[in-house]
Amino acid sequence: MTILTASGIEKFYGIQSVLRDVRFSVEEGDKIGILGVNGAGKTTLFKLICGEEEPDQGQVQKSRNLQIAYMEQYAEYTSEKTVLQEATQVFSHLMEQERQLDHLQEQLAEQPSEELARKFHDANERFIDAGGLTYKSRVHSTLIGLGFLEEELHLPMDAVSGGQRTRVLLARLLLGQADILLLDEPTNHLDMQAIAWLEDFLANYRGTVLVISHDRYFLDRITNRIFEVENGKLTAYKGNYSAYVRQKEEIRAAKAKEYEIKTKEIHRLEGIIEKQKQWNREKNLVTARSKQKIIDRIAATLDAPEKEPENIHFHFSPAKPSGNDVLSARDVSVAFEGIPLFQNVNLDIKRGEKVFLLGDNGCGKTTLFRAVLGQQAAAGEIRLGSNVKVGYYDQAQSDLSPDKTVLETLSDALPQLDLGILRNALAAFLFRGDDVEKKIASLSGGEKARVTLARLMLSDANFLLLDEPTNHLDIASKEALEKALLEYDGTLFIISHDRYFINTLATQIYRLTADGTEKFGGDYQYFLEKSLPLRREETPEKEQKPNAYQIKKEQASRVRRLQGQISRLEKEIEDQESAMAALQEKLSLPEIAADYEKIEEISRELEKLEEKTAGLYEKWEECSEELAEQGDII
Repeated sequence: MTILTASGIEKFYGIQSVLRDVRFSVEEGDKIGILGVNGAGKTTLFKLICGEEEPDQGQVQKSRNLQIAYMEQYAEYTSEKTVLQEATQVFSHLMEQERQLDHLQEQLAEQPSEELARKFHDANERFIDAGGLTYKSRVHSTLIGLGFLEEELHLPMDAVSGGQRTRVLLARLLLGQADILLLDEPTNHLDMQAIAWLEDFLANYRGTVLVISHDRYFLDRITNRIFEVENGKLTAYKGNYSAYVRQKEEIRAAKAKEYEIKTKEIHRLEGIIEKQKQWNREKNLVTARSKQKIIDRIAATLDAPEKEPENIHFHFSPAKPSGNDVLSARDVSVAFEGIPLFQNVNLDIKRGEKVFLLGDNGCGKTTLFRAVLGQQAAAGEIRLGSNVKVGYYDQAQSDLSPDKTVLETLSDALPQLDLGILRNALAAFLFRGDDVEKKIASLSGGEKARVTLARLMLSDANFLLLDEPTNHLDIASKEALEKALLEYDGTLFIISHDRYFINTLATQIYRLTADGTEKFGGDYQYFLEKSLPLRREETPEKEQKPNAYQIKKEQASRVRRLQGQISRLEKEIEDQESAMAALQEKLSLPEIAADYEKIEEISRELEKLEEKTAGLYEKWEECSEELAEQGDII
């Protein structure tokens, strides 16, 4: 059921157009990811939906009595209550019912009567039906799920960090059971465990969720649709983030191809017109006018592919390779005021490896990096290999001086390079013209990240220590960083909670705990499978033993079914390819080659057939692989 629609939405700030002719609908139960570069209008869209702002044109229509809850990305939120008390306020109506029940119970104890007993019974039934018996445990489990420790629940709100206060607000929104949740970067202040909990919560949430996020793994897990805001327009895609990426690329390629075909046809017709005009006979001029009409019709439908938003582009190039042994750590420990943060840390990193360091917030990952850099005292042995030149990305960006300009920051760090090289490097990170004279203090988090990456790019380091490098970057910038790091010839040691980023790059993972490190080969998915304990239900021994005959019978049946499916797919593929060959022959006919409309019609048919054939081949490959696996088993 459709619960929200937007039609013809236009929004301006001054003369600046932010949203243009935006149209979409939201269905009950949708989980929609909102994508777009910084400043594209995503937050503006949320404010229009929840009614904080009004569109300059168009309208947003909502179902009657629709409850919308909105969590802003930067929420200034505090209270005199404790964390637990503040989160529980979402159930103030149940708390009031509970007080009334206590009062009735006291009256019954003092002056028992049938009327009071009936009142208490009815009030108690309403309380139970409304969730009165479980609301306290729900609040508690939600706060723990979002990363609070038991002892933190009783801290006053003004004694916890801004990120923790934001998590309390998120807990209230989740528990409020609104019809639509609008969440702006909800994973920003969560560790990996809390993000995983939030994913499960939202995936099972009965209401509708619209979420702005740069966390691609998160979007893959929870969304069934993607809204992309680009160049002021909104485009809707079916499926999760990965599906959106594929669809967008296919649409761009199809539009580019269509534009190319139409442009070529226009040029061909213009050539014919020139020839007809040269001959200058009446019938030639009639032909020329006829061809011009065709050109006009094509030009009216000519839609040039929109220019993609500008993005950073760069690569890391180490000046010279290091030795094979890049970093070795043996029995490393760090303690503060006699209290150990971690101990028994052992690392062995070789040249060319892309290694990630994972662990809970506060376990000491950044401290370990600082120990490797020699900035933190540590017991044990840390040794860098021969010819290792280290480059460091500080997630806190504390090594950026707020009073210096962007250009001065690079010039001071790399005095051996002339200003032309520095300006060209900054241009690759979208700092052009007067942008290089901006003070660091005036930059956004994403801009500061780009300055740090530019400086790192020019450092010629062959061993990069990167502490949360994707923080503050939009998705396009993350992808540019991933590409640069995939092509990097040096060695990587990275702290990150960006699971998509880890999956793309990792060749191995270390997990840091208070008692040391544990090594995992592979990407984040492999780490997840191996690090989580397997949950097995206790089953009687006789039930655990499979029936060999039954399994064999089922496998044989499966093989026959797959063989039949493969045969049918091969016949369908053959039919499709024959149809495509017939259409290709049509295109070569002289009467068709001169008729653009026919060419366009046949081309559309060919594209549909090609798409269908590709899908059939994909199914054929899946069935063939499965058949091979079944054969191996049998």
